Amino acid sequence: MILLISICKNKLHELEFVKPVEKILNSLKIENKIIHYKDLTKEDIISSKKIVICGTSLKDNEYLTNLNKFEFIKGLNKPLLGICGGMQIIGIVFGAKLEELDEIGKIGIDFKKEFVEFNGEHNIYVLHNNSITLPENFEIYASSKCIQAIKHKEKKIYAILFHPEVLNKKLIINFSLV
Repeated sequence: MILLISICKNKLHELEFVKPVEKILNSLKIENKIIHYKDLTKEDIISSKKIVICGTSLKDNEYLTNLNKFEFIKGLNKPLLGICGGMQIIGIVFGAKLEELDEIGKIGIDFKKEFVEFNGEHNIYVLHNNSITLPENFEIYASSKCIQAIKHKEKKIYAILFHPEVLNKKLIINFSLV
């Protein structure tokens, strides 16, 4: 089962940022469960095979005041994918700093190394007003004006600032099946 963690403060944002990820998994007949980070239990984490921390809208930053809810990430020994706000959470938990930086729309990036079976040039959809510095023990796989894709050097922890549920569904599929 893949656990989809919502960081959205309301259901409208969930429809835009979490439900599309659920729809991709459902199309593959992959069991999944959506849970809001404030309702997350240790059992939810233990019973999942993989975890995705989904993104949210530009001005929805409430999760940044509740980062203690994500401390479990440090000891996690299963695949984790953070999307947009999820990348910010992963980065901060591992010591990165948050930086203000707006990017909205379709841009091109180049994956310098294979990242969840992605490499080379790709068009991506970005929608963020924050970025992160590189956290300790992570490597950069793609960037634009800011870091777009990172992976932990030892663990299967992946983070992307862009929204693959909009333009690069194959990345979510690859993460789910690998």
